[in-house]
Amino acid sequence: MAEAYSDFAAVYDELMDNIPYNEWFSYLRALLKENKIEKGIIAELGCGTGTLTEMLASAGYDMIGIDNAPAMLDIANSKKQANNSNTLYLCQDMREFELFGTVACVISLCDSINYILDKDDLLDVFRLVNNYLDTDGIFIFDFHTRYYYEEIVADATIAEDRDDISFIWDNYYDAESNINELALSLFIRDRNDPSIYRKHEELHEQYGYTLSEMKTLIEKSGLTLLMAYDAFTHNPATEQSERIYMIAKENTTSGKKKDIANAYVKKHLP
Repeated sequence: MAEAYSDFAAVYDELMDNIPYNEWFSYLRALLKENKIEKGIIAELGCGTGTLTEMLASAGYDMIGIDNAPAMLDIANSKKQANNSNTLYLCQDMREFELFGTVACVISLCDSINYILDKDDLLDVFRLVNNYLDTDGIFIFDFHTRYYYEEIVADATIAEDRDDISFIWDNYYDAESNINELALSLFIRDRNDPSIYRKHEELHEQYGYTLSEMKTLIEKSGLTLLMAYDAFTHNPATEQSERIYMIAKENTTSGKKKDIANAYVKKHLP
């Protein structure tokens, strides 16, 4: 299997054309305003092809997009040029991301958090977020729940046939490991020879977290949980929610921002 989001990157936006990005953006923008984040720097973990990143840039935020898939970032940078924005895209693993300083807000959407398969690794992500947030800064992220993987997608197979692209999406959830495996087979028409479809394969793995596990990890990281919503509503999330939006706040327990916030500058500048 190829690395996740390598071959998929070229057709990601085309296959995700059913996602209501405008509605997702409106919901996120409302959450930002409710938490008094109406300007400043926002860092997005797992920004993918930059669709939401550039929508936020157009709304006046200074954006940093972080992703570990170079092919996705190539497309994001093309959108940046088309949008004439000043977005900074960084190819980094969110488990050890580095910024030049603190930011007003960190976001991570489209269940990017579920790709962190180890709880200790996710705890490291949350601790980094806390360190890189401004005083009283906000962290907004979403995730698919264990309930969603167990009860909704489970062992489903999804297939779709289009003119230039076809795919088969085989899903398997292991209740013992809580890992959801998604085997993706893509059949993409060759641009030079339209009579040929070339097959590409990828394996995506996501961990099925529960609401209680997320609350515990947020508390351990030093962040302060503000609220947990059933996605795209203001209803309290439950263990039976399929997707949950979490909003947490920076918490400086030591009384001052930790030195790690400026680690990148110290490491890379003379």
